[in-house]
Parts: sequence; C-alpha cells; structure tokens
Amino acid sequence: MDDLTSIPTPSGAVSALLRRPDDAAALLVLAHGAGAGMGHVFMETLAVALADRGVATLRYQFPYMEAGGKRPDRPAVATATVRAAVEAARAACPDLPLFAGGKSFGGRMTSQAAAADPLPRVRGLVFFGFPLHPPKREGTERAGHLRHVTVPMLFLQGTRDDLAALSLVRPVVEQLGPAATLHVVDGADHSFAVLKRSGRTGAAVMAEIGDATAAWIRSRGPGKK
Repeated sequence: MDDLTSIPTPSGAVSALLRRPDDAAALLVLAHGAGAGMGHVFMETLAVALADRGVATLRYQFPYMEAGGKRPDRPAVATATVRAAVEAARAACPDLPLFAGGKSFGGRMTSQAAAADPLPRVRGLVFFGFPLHPPKREGTERAGHLRHVTVPMLFLQGTRDDLAALSLVRPVVEQLGPAATLHVVDGADHSFAVLKRSGRTGAAVMAEIGDATAAWIRSRGPGKK
C-alpha cells in the first residue's frame, strides 16, 4: 500500500506516495512524465514492480500537475521540486540508500537538478525513457548537462522511442563513460508499450524494467560509491 504524504516546495505543497516493502534495500525518488501525474498506470505499475524487488519508491507531483495544469513547470520550479522531494525522502527513510530519477520529463528535471548541484545522499540517477529530443527533431542538445552529473546513471530506453533515437542515445551514454549504463528494451516505445506482433506483453516489459532497475540499484547499494 502507498502512504499519501505532502511535500513542501518553494511553489507550494505537492502530494507524494511512499511505497516501502518490508524488505526494502533502497529508495527511489520517482518523478512523473510531462503528460501524466504520479497516479498514472505506468507509475503505479512501476512502483509495484520495484517494491516486489525490494526497492521502495517515493512518487510525487510537480506543482503544475498538483494544480491540475497541463503545461509543465519552468525548469527552475521543477528542479526545486526535485530537491524538495529528495529531502522528503531522506527524512522519511533515513536508513535506506537513496536514488532519484523519473519518467521522461521527470528524469530530465532530476538530472538537471543534479547537474546544477549534487542531490544530497543520492547515489545514482535512473531514467525511464530519457527524452533526448522532440519527436522528429533528432538532436543531443538536451544531453549537454549530463556531463556535469557526478553520480552513476542508468538509462532505460526502448528501441521504438521517438523521443530518443538509439543511434543518438548510444554515443551519448558512451561519452559519459563508465558512470553511465544503458539498458535497451527491445520493441518498446517512449511509454514502454510494445506492438502485439512483437510477441511480448506489457507485463513482460515491466518485469524486465523492474529487474534491470533493481539489479542496478542494488549494485550501487551500501558500501558503494
């Protein structure tokens, strides 16, 4: 079950959901994508998958989503919210190794926050579909700040992601060096949906994402730097 809480931010309080399994080995501060909030089915399913694998999650809203808006917050507001969520996670579970990241926009705002100033106690960042470029406008400008991130990063990217061409993602990750890991999800689009003809199910994809994320997080657990 999720525990509903509230996080104070410079733009006002936002809602959050903490899910901590009994065997939690780490906590992932998890931000939503631009078009849907923390209660979206992807976010909920991901939280359940990670809990089943011993990873707690703190999902939270950005201020625009809390207010029922559709246009994402300015980066300054979004990154301040990321920092507030990380601080809330530290307070809620001080005994757990801390990680941060998110789906698409949420992941990018987390990396921008970490690039500007390291997030306290955060051991690594996880991106579920990093939005490298807008649809049909391929480029790598959005990746420029990643070289300033000082903790390990995990990129989970689908082969059909129209916001992150693999031909561009691969060299970006390679240029970041050993601190960056790329996990490719075969047949998945930006939402990690797969075509029926692929022979894969959504449940199988989510299991793969959960396995890859939990394994990577555990590899960065206690005693790691």
